[in-house]
Amino acid sequence: MDKKDVKESNLGLIHVITGDGKGKTTSALGLALRAAGHGFHSLIIQFMKKGWDYGELKALQNIPEISILQFGTPEFVDKENPKKIDLDEAKAALDRARIAITNEKWNILILDEIIVALDFKLISEKQVIDVIKQKPKNLELVLTGREASNAIIELADYYTEICEHKHPYQRKILARKGVEY
Repeated sequence: MDKKDVKESNLGLIHVITGDGKGKTTSALGLALRAAGHGFHSLIIQFMKKGWDYGELKALQNIPEISILQFGTPEFVDKENPKKIDLDEAKAALDRARIAITNEKWNILILDEIIVALDFKLISEKQVIDVIKQKPKNLELVLTGREASNAIIELADYYTEICEHKHPYQRKILARKGVEY
């Protein structure tokens, strides 16, 4: 994408996609897909999602405008007692976000599940707010995950809450390939 086109695109807003419903990551990925159709380059940094067989990762490998970096482990994080590796991986993801935010290659930066990493106290609210405040004017920034704090919401231009009203889990239907992952 030509720098003139990026400047004219009015990119540079902050999105927070939160709530207890399904679809936060899917919404962010949809934005990256839409942007790729216009030649914009997106980087998706996933917190707490390394090593899973996500269908979107396979599909997005074929779209050169979208790159994904995963951090975490294949295991669920114990919110009350995170392992050292969980803390280290969250720190590494946040460090990578700090680097990416200053890289002019990216038009959109998606920090997927950063709000969960914050809620699980793998990273601090101050660290996340510092990253948000470092955002250049022409970078669109998307943060996803359950339990967004008021301080994070206050910084957002878009605040979307996805609410669960009904879910197959309630009927003991487990995650399904191609739908939930």
